[in-house]
Amino acid sequence: MSFSLAIVGRPNVGKSTLFNRLVGKKLALVDDQPGVTRDLREGEGRLADLRFTVIDTAGLEDATDNSLEGRMRRLTERAVDMADVCLFMIDARAGVTPTDMIFAEILRKRSAHVILAANKGEGSAADAGVIEAYSLGLGEPIRLSAEHGEGLNDLYTHLMPIADDFAKRAEDADDEIEIDVDLDEDAEYDEDAALPSELITERRPLQIAVVGRPNAGKSTLINKIVGEDRLLTGPEAGITRDAISLRTEWSGTPMRIFDTAGMRKKAKVQDKLEKLSVSDGLRAVKFAEVVVVLLDAAIPFEQQDLRIADLAEREGRAVVLAVNKWDVEDEKQEKLRDLKESFTRLLPQLRGAPLITVSAKTGRGLERLHDAILRAYDVWNRRVSTAHLNRWLSGMLEQHPPPAPQGKRIKLRYMTQAKTRPPGFVVMCSHPDKMPESYSRYLVNGLREDFDMPGAPIRLTMRGQGDKNPFKGRKKSTPSRLRKHIHGRDSR
Repeated sequence: MSFSLAIVGRPNVGKSTLFNRLVGKKLALVDDQPGVTRDLREGEGRLADLRFTVIDTAGLEDATDNSLEGRMRRLTERAVDMADVCLFMIDARAGVTPTDMIFAEILRKRSAHVILAANKGEGSAADAGVIEAYSLGLGEPIRLSAEHGEGLNDLYTHLMPIADDFAKRAEDADDEIEIDVDLDEDAEYDEDAALPSELITERRPLQIAVVGRPNAGKSTLINKIVGEDRLLTGPEAGITRDAISLRTEWSGTPMRIFDTAGMRKKAKVQDKLEKLSVSDGLRAVKFAEVVVVLLDAAIPFEQQDLRIADLAEREGRAVVLAVNKWDVEDEKQEKLRDLKESFTRLLPQLRGAPLITVSAKTGRGLERLHDAILRAYDVWNRRVSTAHLNRWLSGMLEQHPPPAPQGKRIKLRYMTQAKTRPPGFVVMCSHPDKMPESYSRYLVNGLREDFDMPGAPIRLTMRGQGDKNPFKGRKKSTPSRLRKHIHGRDSR
């Protein structure tokens, strides 16, 4: 039984910097300006031989109303209630503030284990702040420097007794588990069948990224799927900054869902922090298996929506389009007809991809969205045998032979599937460089229709006898190249 550690404190005291150091990766966005973190972010932390869940929280603000700061505070207080240990950080250079005093009193009441840390403690400029930290009444403060990795040995010393206590509880719990199974010596023994279901390891979760423009309702949708207010939401556009991942089981399917920051046009993105947020969202697209492009029913298929959907297709992800805020739409049938017509006209490269209407607020349409995600994932993994492909290719050639540019006849010899995720096909032919793009589209559309692969980002490569395997050693797109594309510049 591992324990959970929530890092709490005022804005700009270095919580995210320490979080990144404990998890060993730059998962959380870090910037000099206060209030960068708004949502709860979890990660697997390690400190020497200790393993635990570490939670990065939003900066505690002295606000209790329904403002953005007030909602952020309630989310952080929820993390305090959930966590086994709270690491309360103050800024040693700024000293103890009245807000620190207020939150120290709150933590004493709400958390069983509170560890006090004076961050930015390197150098003599922090001496006064470290001494002042004793006035909070939370015991001896740990002198930390999250940026330089100083003071982690002292943090380890404070966490070790807590970790030992949780390990002892886990051993006692294991001793209490009794598995009573009548075994027939001649029968086959199924280990999984003999174990309680909660002890059976879950299979790898399906990776889902939810992307779209600001204020499309991405965080609200994920909260409805998860069944709790896990992500910060509100009427303000651009609340989400980090790409937050959540593990959940949705209708029996284990999933890891990534909430991403809203992506605006490049001309409107001037702030350094927003650029970091968009870059973080692009990484989530790169590592996802299915991308849900969330549209606003009031203003669907704007230029930025098309760029985002095209980005997901170019990255080879399975794509599902979801139209949110459907509960406030009056003329639903007429609107749906217009949506389908616009989808077919504006996104021909995603022909046949699911278009689902949902309401993140009420939860209507979520089961259809779940089924569409699983169908898209199945198509994304589809494999067709070489024999079947070549019989199909013969029929396509008879129906519509390839052209003969400059009098040179192009012979298509055979076809095979080189990869899945997404489906990639190679056609061996003569003069592959002279094959018109229109004929390749003819074959791709035929593959979609005849092998039931609607909406899949199919890759079709024409290859001559002397050409190398086009899928061998291919480099993946870097976030910088993706950033150019999402802002309207073709990076390929």
